[in-house]
Amino acid sequence: MAKRMMYCWLSTPLSTAKQRFNIKTAPSSSRPVLASARAERSISTASKKKKRKERNKSVEELVVVKNDKEKRRTRSEKEYEELHSFHQTESHVPVMLGEVVDVFSSLPLRSFIDCTLGAAGHSSAIIKGHPELECYIGMDVDPVAHAKARAHIDALLQSTRSSLKPHLLFKNFKYIKSVVSEIDDDCKLLSSGVDGILMDLGMSSMQVNNPQRGFSVLANGPLDMRMDPRASVKAKDILNYWPDDELGRILREYGEESNWRWLQKKIVQARQQGGLHSTGELRDLIQGATHGTKGGRQGWIKTATRVFQALRIAVNDELNTLEKSLHACFECLVPGGRLAVISFHSLEDRIVKQTFLKIIESNGGDGDVVEEEAGKRDLRKMRNDIDAKETWIRQMVQGQNGTILTKRPITPSEEEERLNRRSRSAKLRVIEKIR
Repeated sequence: MAKRMMYCWLSTPLSTAKQRFNIKTAPSSSRPVLASARAERSISTASKKKKRKERNKSVEELVVVKNDKEKRRTRSEKEYEELHSFHQTESHVPVMLGEVVDVFSSLPLRSFIDCTLGAAGHSSAIIKGHPELECYIGMDVDPVAHAKARAHIDALLQSTRSSLKPHLLFKNFKYIKSVVSEIDDDCKLLSSGVDGILMDLGMSSMQVNNPQRGFSVLANGPLDMRMDPRASVKAKDILNYWPDDELGRILREYGEESNWRWLQKKIVQARQQGGLHSTGELRDLIQGATHGTKGGRQGWIKTATRVFQALRIAVNDELNTLEKSLHACFECLVPGGRLAVISFHSLEDRIVKQTFLKIIESNGGDGDVVEEEAGKRDLRKMRNDIDAKETWIRQMVQGQNGTILTKRPITPSEEEERLNRRSRSAKLRVIEKIR
């Protein structure tokens, strides 16, 4: 019986056996397709692995670059606790206040000029820490800042019973030399030079938080962006009427925006439809022009921030004014006097760094440099009368006319960056005039 069944099985055609035992096989015509599908899946898997590997490598490289930058930066070690009172009472917190106080703490300040008065946060600390101060000048072009600054300084002088007579002027710091000449008739101190000068180039919260000023990316308001309300040029003038090439140059140079050509094209097209008249319209245009690009919401916000920065710089002619003003401030210093500058973006910091090197007539910063851990004898020799307790001084560059006390700019402490997010990009550079 078994032999007969075996014989029947062997004699049955293959096709009949497949039907009887329900054996499913793919048609011969589909076999290449299945093989092709397997190959595609294999290639897809390999491609995903490759992309994952490249992505992990990119992340590792970014971490390395970030760590390298962190090692190179001169981060402040100043305690931030003394500023907590500002968080409780003020909407605007002065950036790197403790570091600025340290810069001038070792100097006998008989005269001091705050070129960017703001709400007088830095100035109040300087006045409080230097009872010997006889002549103080505060300059700003913002009328709101003037009102707040005067109230703070008057309250401070009354509480300390100081006889100091402050001079608060509604002027741009580019006029510092003429201001010194005018005030000298009253102070009788400035003819020999000023002991300390401060420039804080950042925007205050009072300006950013007021939509009517036009500085905010997220809040809707007029396209103004004038630091000095008396100035004639507004941001809407540049966007709607300036030549196309000049508009592109502003986006490229002042905003350092890689997508400047496309944005320029979109802005020019908007002119034909009535132009741009509010920050909201400009923001919507930028968001539409960068839709689908890498970075999502953060991507277009970063682009908008760069565009707003470019327009603000152009409206106020900030970069051209800055370089000339740095030279003027240094000329106003008494031998041994110091100029401290806080900048907030790479264009400003680059100008401050290069101008300081020109002022001291250095060879570009690679010459007479004394570092913290090397050449301690030369360090003591170069410092002359600089107090050894000034631990904030890490590296210096010696020149014929002065000494740069910050070869690398000082940046805020980690705690300050955490508590005051607007301080993250701040950089402090200090130069001292040869005695």
